[in-house]
Amino acid sequence: MNTYFMRELAQMANAKLKGRDDLQVQHLLYDSRNVFSPVDSLFIAIAGDRQDGHQFIDILYQRGVRCFLISKWQDSFDNMKDASFLICKNAIIALHEIATHHRKRFNYPVVAITGSNGKTVVKEWIFQSLNGISRIVRSPKSYNSQIGVPLSVWQMNENYDVAVFEAGISHVNEMHKLESIIRPEIGIFTNIGDAHQEHFNSLEQKVQEKLLLFKNVEKLVFCNDHHLIRDAVNRQTEVKTFTWAQHTNADVVVLSVNRLPEQTHISYLYHNLSSDFTIPFSDLASFENAMHVLCLLLLLDVPRSVISERLRQLSSVGMRLEMKTGINNCTIINDSYNSDLGSLSIALDFLAQQNQHKKRSIILSDLLQTGRDEAALYNDVSELLKLGCVNTIYGIGTALMRNKDKFNMEKFFFVSTDDFLKHIDRERFRNESILIKGARNFEFERISKTFEEKQHRTVLEINLNAIVFNLNYFRTLLKPETKVLVMVKALSYGCGTYEISNVLQHQRVDYLGVAFTDEGIALRRSGINLPILVMNPESGTFDNMIDNNLEPEIFDLSNLLLLDNVLQQKNKKNYPVHLKFDTGMHRLGFSNDELLVLLDHLTTLKTIKVCSVFSHLAAADESQHDSFTLSQIQLFDEMSSRLISKLGYSVIRHICNSSGTERFKEAHYDMVRLGIGLYGISALNQLNVQNISSLKSYVAQIRNLDQSETVGYGRKGRLSRPTRIAIVPVGYADGLDRRLSNCKGSLFVSDIPAPIVGNICMDMCMIDITDIHGVVLGDMVEIFGINQSVTNLADTLETIPYEILTGISQRVKRVYFHE
Repeated sequence: MNTYFMRELAQMANAKLKGRDDLQVQHLLYDSRNVFSPVDSLFIAIAGDRQDGHQFIDILYQRGVRCFLISKWQDSFDNMKDASFLICKNAIIALHEIATHHRKRFNYPVVAITGSNGKTVVKEWIFQSLNGISRIVRSPKSYNSQIGVPLSVWQMNENYDVAVFEAGISHVNEMHKLESIIRPEIGIFTNIGDAHQEHFNSLEQKVQEKLLLFKNVEKLVFCNDHHLIRDAVNRQTEVKTFTWAQHTNADVVVLSVNRLPEQTHISYLYHNLSSDFTIPFSDLASFENAMHVLCLLLLLDVPRSVISERLRQLSSVGMRLEMKTGINNCTIINDSYNSDLGSLSIALDFLAQQNQHKKRSIILSDLLQTGRDEAALYNDVSELLKLGCVNTIYGIGTALMRNKDKFNMEKFFFVSTDDFLKHIDRERFRNESILIKGARNFEFERISKTFEEKQHRTVLEINLNAIVFNLNYFRTLLKPETKVLVMVKALSYGCGTYEISNVLQHQRVDYLGVAFTDEGIALRRSGINLPILVMNPESGTFDNMIDNNLEPEIFDLSNLLLLDNVLQQKNKKNYPVHLKFDTGMHRLGFSNDELLVLLDHLTTLKTIKVCSVFSHLAAADESQHDSFTLSQIQLFDEMSSRLISKLGYSVIRHICNSSGTERFKEAHYDMVRLGIGLYGISALNQLNVQNISSLKSYVAQIRNLDQSETVGYGRKGRLSRPTRIAIVPVGYADGLDRRLSNCKGSLFVSDIPAPIVGNICMDMCMIDITDIHGVVLGDMVEIFGINQSVTNLADTLETIPYEILTGISQRVKRVYFHE
């Protein structure tokens, strides 16, 4: 981590220092709601058009922040004797100065990306392509603004050897400021379009402004077919270029592009040598983004064979979307972040991934900041909605009302958000996916709240990006041909079955695994068409299982014969089944002694075909049992080899669960089964995977009690001092284990542990906040998440993370994020 004394930052920022000069800073904080580490954070008080950061300084001080960058002095600051203030004329300019001086400390290559679209995707694909080859620091999310860029550059330290940063502008005279901060050696200009065009006289002017980012680069990557960029670059003869093109001369010439339903195959010529690669996407934007990544990899002398392999493994880049259960069996997708055509296209793509409803609707605001002709703009919007198979549009805004004739679908238009909320009948929305897409100033969060099914403010937040990250981590451990089965039983370990399954289907896993037939049927009804393995098929459900194309695990001879009988009645042949071998778990499965009898039956049955054979490792996550695990693997190898030899056809073999996948690569066979690892628990190193879920509630009431008082049922919460307690509306009916009562467990407020006082109740609990300053009604309380992992909570309870995750009640609202 970077550490600076406040006196050093004062010099870097050209600011006056008032207060302590010996405080140290590691983190830069500009959003008062996101206090991560108050002790060593510098809060940047930005005086914006809508909010002034200075008004939150008192609250932040109470929460433990002691370092502030300000442009206004207030009388209340005089009382903060142990604080330190950097006083400047403009906080953003001072932030730029700090980042500029910090950047000068490092000499490794810095790549800067700008353009109208694709910046984040190109940045993330560069990371995916170089990760493991180089140590990369990159912009978090889409941090490409006058604030985001310096915050990104602040991440640079000696642990990295390549940096990749985005830079975006919406006004003239902005890019030169970002250039002085980033000081890139390699530039990538993705494309040029009309996003944020309103503050530029022309596209040519915007190109010239964006090119200021690259005035000192050693190489500039861009597509030579973009004539506006090409012509502008050619006028600056000092810029050295590295170009690609399909229709003009370039350093990298595209020979052919073959777009297939789920992939694109590209051939290219470089240094008079032809090569090719495949990306797992079929849209034109992905092709263009991949070509920019290719050029950078070639510039960095990455071998072409490695380039081809890395590009083949590219994965989707997340979007800022929030998905939750809506009223009347609807699914709500909230994307009230911005309103340009590019982000609308992305949101519609996510909407199309939701297969649980046949009907799709959009609540859409006017598109702002495009600078385009209005009629042409909404013609394009209409075409996008058609491509997205949207059935109904609810348009909000005067521009949409003026252009309502362009939409040939069921349509309703409203002047404002207030007008919509006043006149809309919520009962008309049933069994459909609803995309809520609008600019921030339309306050569409009001609409989102109106359409939510559950208002319980205790929520389980699930990060769909983290699911994808974890999946990709495990995929990096596998050979390309090794298949992946993901367990989604028990509501995907409490996280939500069809929501997680939709993501996994989009990520093209090979199989899903459920415990019971009913779970598989629910997935089929939600539009999941992946092969589904039923791990515990009860014989009475065989009819429904077959009717829904579900594939059973067979673990004993009686079930095999019962299934054969049902299949004969249905006149089915070669129905896929999955055989379970018991190699030492001693739970379910055919033992080695039963193998000969099983093989005799399999050779006579015409109704089934063995799709896979598998076993279960009993202790793959515990190194003290490795010799036993290896004996299981050896026995499985012997038994499965005998089976395949007798059957005379190929069969998928799998024995590794998540921990086995990480620790026993020699046993990956043809497929692995991912369970708890996908949900954020690693057997090797917890840093390998990302936490996917956070259980949160809030402070509903605060009470000041004398030390003679008791708290909760049975008067178990006995106080030893005057105590300030907060009542939190989460209890054992929500999944908060009663064993955490009476100070055994803690919840987190402002990133500080607050012990649970007294017995946990059915619907609420009480926590001690005496030592946490500044807690107010409505403050967020974390049960598990960033501060307290599921693993740590399980350790406190002397149980396993599975029990924690699957114990979260269904009354707790699930909210899904796709960044």
